[in-house]
Order: sequence, then C-alpha cells, then structure tokens
Amino acid sequence: MAKLLVTADVHGSYGTWLTLKSLLGPDDGLVVAGDLFGTRFPHHGSPDYQPDRIRKELADFNHPLYFVYGNCDKPAFSPGYEENLTFQFMEQTIYLHHGHRQLKQLPFCSGIIIQGHTHVSMLDHEDNILFLNPGSLNVPRDGLFTYATINDIEISLINIKTKERIKRLPLVNTTAC
Repeated sequence: MAKLLVTADVHGSYGTWLTLKSLLGPDDGLVVAGDLFGTRFPHHGSPDYQPDRIRKELADFNHPLYFVYGNCDKPAFSPGYEENLTFQFMEQTIYLHHGHRQLKQLPFCSGIIIQGHTHVSMLDHEDNILFLNPGSLNVPRDGLFTYATINDIEISLINIKTKERIKRLPLVNTTAC
C-alpha cells in the first residue's frame, strides 16, 4: 500500500463516501474509525443518508479496508467487523477503535492509536505513541472538514476544503520501547 486514508463518522452520508473514494489512489487503503453507516440513529430525512448503498459498494471495494464499529453502527447491518482492530502498516502497529469507550490502558508502548467519535480532529503524540482523530468530513464539530493520511514517513491531518495540511507528525520509532 502506498498510504492509508483515515476517516471517521461518515454516518451513512453517500456524498461523503463518494468523496472518500475519490481521494483514494489505486494502491491506498481506507481506515474508518467507526460510524461508517450510522444505522443505530439514522438520518432518515436526508436524501444523502444511504447506508445500504455504501454497504453494497463495499462488496466491490478494491482497496484494503480497516473498519471498526462505532456507537451509531449496528453490527447486524454489516456483520464481520469488530469494535477494536490492531494491524500493521509501514512497520507501525496501529490500534483502531471508535473512541466512545475509554481505553483502560494503552495497547502497546509504540505505534498509532486512531479513534473517531468526537467529530473533532486531533493529531498529537506522547512518548512513542501517536494519537489521531481524523475528525469528520460529514458533520465536524470544530468547523473543519478533515481527514488524515498515513504514509511511510508521516501522518498528516488535512482540511478538505483548503487542501491544507493542518498538522503533520513524523512516524514513531517502533523499536523504542
């Protein structure tokens, strides 16, 4: 994979789903930190709310997908995923969860923790752990329509409207534990 595109809190917005697909390069993976479908508290009044269409398109999705359920996703709607996921990318250990449940302890001493839920973008580090919340391209609570990318050297938080990198951090040394 060339890079990971990271998002959260899509909440069944088909327009947001199309935007995400347009941002993916042919060798990129997609990370969704929960609430892709938003089927627990649906937005029936909006014509953009199309979780069924997103689910159908996932069947033919030609990119690696790392997705965890959020508090607004019904697992029965799209079975086969988990609430937490740990995976490797570019020699980094990545722990993915939605963030609506507090971590009792950090799952490792070096790597990346990705969460959503707040609809507020954040990129920070403490010791050898990078903390990322990509915010939301659908309903941001900080006024910034954001997503993130992870490549072999850094994590970038990007404002989709201005294409500006709001913040970037180099990847951590995974052998420093």
